Amino acid sequence: MPHPLIVQLRFTRSEFTRALAGLSDADARHRFLPMNSISWALGHLACAEQNLWLTSMQGQMPRLQLDELCGYGQPASTPKLSEMWEAWQTITQMADPFLNTLTTEMLQITNEKHQRTTGSLLMRFIYHYWFHMGEVMAIRQLLGHSDLPEFVGDLDTQAPYLPH
Repeated sequence: MPHPLIVQLRFTRSEFTRALAGLSDADARHRFLPMNSISWALGHLACAEQNLWLTSMQGQMPRLQLDELCGYGQPASTPKLSEMWEAWQTITQMADPFLNTLTTEMLQITNEKHQRTTGSLLMRFIYHYWFHMGEVMAIRQLLGHSDLPEFVGDLDTQAPYLPH
C-alpha cells in the first residue's frame, strides 16, 4: 500500500481532474488577464511533476517542451487541452511506480537540488494542485459554467485519514 501522503496526492489529482470535467478546448485556452489559461495550469502541473518525480529523482524527461511552454517564469501560453491532458497522463503514470516506493524514511531525506525533504516536496505538490484548482474553478465560473463541483469530493472513501 502506498504511503498515506501518496494516497492524498492521488486524491488531489482526482479532484483536479474533476474540476476539469466537461471542459472544451476553447474554454481551456481562454485567458482572463492576468491569469493563465486552464490548459496552461494542467501543463504546468504536469511540468512540475515531471521535473521532480521523473527528472530530478529518476533522470527522465519524456516531455521536453513542457518547461518552455508551462514552466515557472515562462511567458503565458494557451496550449491545446488535449496535448496537456496527454502530457499530464503520461507523466503521472510514469511517476506513480516511483511514488509507490516512497516510505516514511525516504520522505525524510533532503533532496539536495531542492533543499527540502522529499516529504515536504510532496506536500508542496499537493498544495500546488489545490492552488491551481482554485484558479481553474474561478476561471470556469467567469466563463459561465454551471454544475461545477462545490466542495471537496469523497475524501472519506478515497483518501481517509490513516495513522502512520
